[in-house]
Amino acid sequence: MKPAEQTARRPFPEALEQRLEDRFGKRASRAQGIRAHHGHDESHFPDAAPDAVVFVHTTDEVVDLVRACAEFDVPVIPFGVGSSLEGHILATRGGVCVDFSEMNKVLDIRAEDMLVVVQPGVTRKQLNAELHGSGLFFPIDPGADASLGGMTATRASGTNAVRYGTMRENVLGLTAVMADGRVIRTGGRARKSSAGYDLTRLLVGSEGTLGLITELTIRLHPLPEASSAAVCAFPDVVSAVNAVIQTIQLGVPVARIELVDELCVRAINRYSKTTLREAPMLFFEFHGSPAGVAEQARTVQELASENGGLDFDWAEHPEDRSRLWAARHDAYFASLNLRPGSRAITTDVCVPISALAECVAATRADIDATGLIAPIVGHVGDGNFHAIILVDPEDEAENAQAEALNRRIVERALAMGGTCTGEHGIGIGKQAFLVQEHGEAVDFMRAIKQALDPHNLLNPGKVVPGL
Repeated sequence: MKPAEQTARRPFPEALEQRLEDRFGKRASRAQGIRAHHGHDESHFPDAAPDAVVFVHTTDEVVDLVRACAEFDVPVIPFGVGSSLEGHILATRGGVCVDFSEMNKVLDIRAEDMLVVVQPGVTRKQLNAELHGSGLFFPIDPGADASLGGMTATRASGTNAVRYGTMRENVLGLTAVMADGRVIRTGGRARKSSAGYDLTRLLVGSEGTLGLITELTIRLHPLPEASSAAVCAFPDVVSAVNAVIQTIQLGVPVARIELVDELCVRAINRYSKTTLREAPMLFFEFHGSPAGVAEQARTVQELASENGGLDFDWAEHPEDRSRLWAARHDAYFASLNLRPGSRAITTDVCVPISALAECVAATRADIDATGLIAPIVGHVGDGNFHAIILVDPEDEAENAQAEALNRRIVERALAMGGTCTGEHGIGIGKQAFLVQEHGEAVDFMRAIKQALDPHNLLNPGKVVPGL
């Protein structure tokens, strides 16, 4: 396992500890259990606990916290729910973890403008529960019940991105506390603007390294009048992916197209007690009017059949659709269950749709050549897929083999015009790939970071190498 970067930690300043206690009372903690919880995520990197944890409630509290930490030259690490897969919340240089989970109010639902204003600790499931009865929903679905602040910071997407886009397209504006404690408000409630630099897009995907997000204005979408879901098995992965490519190129407005390979289906059947055919499989969902959904489904079924599709099974009732997508969302944990005690190194490449079949097939061949256990899943409607490489955390040779496999997968995707990360972000683990992908542009990223955070206190060690 490649270790998370660790640097020698200075003793935590007693004066800062006292100031945090005075300002936040029991919401500031240095208890070992709380610190340990906030130094662990879903990545394969070693845990790295902060020196203290503060549970914030308001933007003003975040301002006070950032200014106090800046005075003592102590790092600040934002924390949502800890579902990161790239070590974003690991306090590799110590510091204060800012927990936003109690900043979880839905502030303003504007149904007529199809937007909502929320605090960053609101989770996607919480938001959709609050929207019940409004005729609107928030479609971005990364699988985990992540916080909207964390999803914005990592530019998350997920299963619905093929139709509804990513957080980049769905964040209209935000409020952020910058490294010097100043508060900026970007964007707004208008659907478009040409006013100055697009600071909203700069902060979306910045992974907590440029500012701490304390409020969000989010785009909402109409609930579809009708929806249906289906699964279809294929003789091989290439046939399944070819069906996806043809569906996208034909312009069928599917809401979701998800790929799971044979090994992943086997894992899902064991974990979720399903009885899916153990073959490469696509999960579909269609949104629209009843007539539109029926037409989409017929078209896709014909394309699937032309590519050898088998057992095109429908899930039209809400409970059946929920059960089907719950099984898909549990694919990560189902895969871990294939090898109890393992941890997952999860790849996250995304390639142009025309290169998808070749890339997935070559990835499967690479995995098979190593002998490692690694199911493949993917939001293939937008060219994004993951290999979940299962490793023994204590086996250095096996971890090195998995890292080498990941490197080959990324290098192939880059050669095809793709990216090293479609949705998980850079964090700790993909910094070298960032340089490989963007070259000299990384120097400009570094310049932006140094201009906005000259003392490198906001989530240091993440995204840009050498900071």
